[in-house]
Amino acid sequence: MYSNLVDVRNYSRKNRLFGRRVLYTNIDTITPDNVIKVLNKALTYHNINRADIDYLEKYYCGNQPILYRDKKVRPEINNKIVENYVWDAVGFHTSQMFGEPIKYVNANPNEDKSDEINRLNTFMRVENKAYWDIELGKWQNICGTAFRFILPDGDADTNMDECPFDLDVLDPRYAFVVYSSKIGKKPLMGVRIIKDEFNRYIYECYTRNYWFTIMAGNIITTRPNALNAIPIVEYPKNSRRLGIVELTLSITNAINSMQSNRLDGIEQFVQAFMKFVNCQIDKETFLNMVDLGAIAIKGEPGLPADVELISAQLDQSNSQISKDDLYKSFLVIQGMPSREQNTGGDTGSAVYLRNGWDFAEKRTEIDEPGIIKSEVEFLRIALFILNKRANLNLKLSDIDVKITRNKTDNMLVKSQALQILLSVGVDEETALSIVELFSDPQKVYTKSKDRMERLYDKKVDTNEGEGINDGQETLD
Repeated sequence: MYSNLVDVRNYSRKNRLFGRRVLYTNIDTITPDNVIKVLNKALTYHNINRADIDYLEKYYCGNQPILYRDKKVRPEINNKIVENYVWDAVGFHTSQMFGEPIKYVNANPNEDKSDEINRLNTFMRVENKAYWDIELGKWQNICGTAFRFILPDGDADTNMDECPFDLDVLDPRYAFVVYSSKIGKKPLMGVRIIKDEFNRYIYECYTRNYWFTIMAGNIITTRPNALNAIPIVEYPKNSRRLGIVELTLSITNAINSMQSNRLDGIEQFVQAFMKFVNCQIDKETFLNMVDLGAIAIKGEPGLPADVELISAQLDQSNSQISKDDLYKSFLVIQGMPSREQNTGGDTGSAVYLRNGWDFAEKRTEIDEPGIIKSEVEFLRIALFILNKRANLNLKLSDIDVKITRNKTDNMLVKSQALQILLSVGVDEETALSIVELFSDPQKVYTKSKDRMERLYDKKVDTNEGEGINDGQETLD
């Protein structure tokens, strides 16, 4: 069913890469009677997605079209240079969103859930969720979507704080989710594709009620799904499932072509042809000339004779200007800051704005709601397992998902804001969450609770009863 190779040379020309297709069905409930029909229809479109993802993943790893170019003129000089800027772009965007571990904080200040939320964060740390988040982010940025897989771990010893579930990030070439085409677009089935020792494809299909194993168009096993949820959760980069690699394919291909041609130009200048005017020379004489570095020639009677190199040097300055322009366009489209040096006289905030760091931050912020939406779906399953196996008593409404990107940015301003919030009576837990100074404000609150209460609760009590116009004249 699946081909292992994608023609990197011409694939992007034949297949316009404009995001991945979302797989829908108009069936309300997937049952043993219709699961094969839904699977076969979904595979038709998933195969197209898979080919796109395979191309983009290879492109990200450096397998780019310039490596297969065919040079017609002087084919012996054919440099193939890959300047893999998309590797840098994927790393940047992944670190922006997932460089700091995703943390969970108390969403309900009226109820003290701090201890249990701390246990939740501990279980995620023990399961190395931060590592899986980074893998998730890389796939997201490469191909526009990613899939997290969660299943209970029956061998985990919760008394030793072992996490009672297993996490994985699936290769999106071998996983997909089928959604309802009706209002709400709810997921109806998650599919994981695996290959057995005989190179046969096995489809594990998860619905809220069943877990099917399908091979060669037949249902091999049907089991009830005790989770009452689909354990494959999709994390789309955006609603179009558009990755960052395909945003600038034409620009990165042009940069590769330009750099390769510049090196070709240098080699062709060094290895320029010789032109013999009004004289003849045989091969043996020419080879002797190459060895000696000089030649004596005799011209035709009555005509001047000459030997010279045929060369035209490429204008490297203009080429560099064109390349810099392409690279700046690449950065703008990718929403990445420039690497310009400070020319002097700029403050830190001015450099932050001028080089595009603020713009990069805003571009990342618009992806946050999508991540949080998927993270809530993952938490729904994780809490179901933890509440049963680890004796937690948490609901989704108790938890806020916290994504921290840059703790040190404007640290002084954030610290001053925290001090003001505490001094006017905002509770410590809420204030720590608002200012975004810490990747795990819940842990900081727990450790600092007693000290902060001693420092700030007295100030709040002292100021109680004082009006906002105390000490000032009142206007009649």
